[in-house]
Amino acid sequence: MSRTVEDRAPVAAGAADAVAGAADASPAGPGLTPGSVLPTPLARPRRLRTTAAMRALAAETAVEARHLVAPFFVTADPDGEQPIHSLPGVARLGTNALLRRLERALELGVRSAVLFGVVGGEEKDGHAHAADDPQGPVARALRAARSAFGDDLVLITDVCLCGYTDHGHCGLLAPTSRGLVVDNDASLARLAAMAVAHAEAGADLVSPSDMMDGRVAAMRAALDASGFENVGILSYAVKYASAFYGPFRDAAGSAPSQGGAAATAPVPVATSGGWGRGGVVHHDLTPPSDRATYQMDPRNAREALREAALDEAEGADMLMVKPALPYLDILARLRPRTSLPLVAYFVSGEYAMLKAAAAAGVLDEASAVREALTAIRRAGADLVFTYHAVEALEKGWLA
Repeated sequence: MSRTVEDRAPVAAGAADAVAGAADASPAGPGLTPGSVLPTPLARPRRLRTTAAMRALAAETAVEARHLVAPFFVTADPDGEQPIHSLPGVARLGTNALLRRLERALELGVRSAVLFGVVGGEEKDGHAHAADDPQGPVARALRAARSAFGDDLVLITDVCLCGYTDHGHCGLLAPTSRGLVVDNDASLARLAAMAVAHAEAGADLVSPSDMMDGRVAAMRAALDASGFENVGILSYAVKYASAFYGPFRDAAGSAPSQGGAAATAPVPVATSGGWGRGGVVHHDLTPPSDRATYQMDPRNAREALREAALDEAEGADMLMVKPALPYLDILARLRPRTSLPLVAYFVSGEYAMLKAAAAAGVLDEASAVREALTAIRRAGADLVFTYHAVEALEKGWLA
């Protein structure tokens, strides 16, 4: 029903001016006066926001336990549990502690976990020999988890060399006329061997995060040749060179380093590093200081679509965008271009940022986590890797 201006309660002068301004632009004509009839709203979207039950009924996006993947850092010490100070509430876990955490995750409805191996500096070298060690922390954790939980849990493993090289890069290094470079093609065999080792230990999905060109095809071929046609590949298809990885690198001991044995004794490789064979080797053999030559430039969006299309063509079963919140536009662009499941990684820096803000009392952690995870899902992610998974469900933050 229409109301007259006289029916309205008195308002402040500023609000009255705003009403008059709105009336000037309305079809009813300029200049409301006492007795004028206010136009009835053409639609009332607020009807679907009247109660919590109504808002739930009309909600377009949900975040449930089945949408979450819990990350875990695993070590060789069976009973180890080392808190990670840069990731409050997260620890490096030995097998026994890991099984307890996995059991709790399953109780809460989280049925998938991703494992990241952590080894000591003495086990790292230029060839990342520990990456495919059948007695390494990831392989041991996989066998224990598979024995304990059978097929109730989807086990995913990170496939990357950075945590196993003494220089912290995601591939092998080669001396070239341009200095030391990450040798794309020479790295593929090591990555493929790592994927097969994880499959042999019980992985359901291997997840290459290295950003080498052609790695998905190399892993698919190696898995199939080893009889693991049913082991899937969840590709970090769109991984940006981001500032938000700092706490993860602290947790996994995987930051790029300009020191290490590689600085003085480059790894001999069969390929050229991409700068010609038999050329003059540059006098400076310092490893690259960052990962900008293989991880994506944050300024690029069309390139993300190309990377995702290439990985899908090579045989990826799922595609990931990483990080999540700064790249919601990429998720939204990619969603209509693929029918594969899309995954987003709510990374360590994003997690630590919310933890720090909550600890400082400047935001409510439950509301912020719920809003962030909802935004990631709304942008197009089917699944979200998040360190908040267990805590958010235990504390009812997603209800």
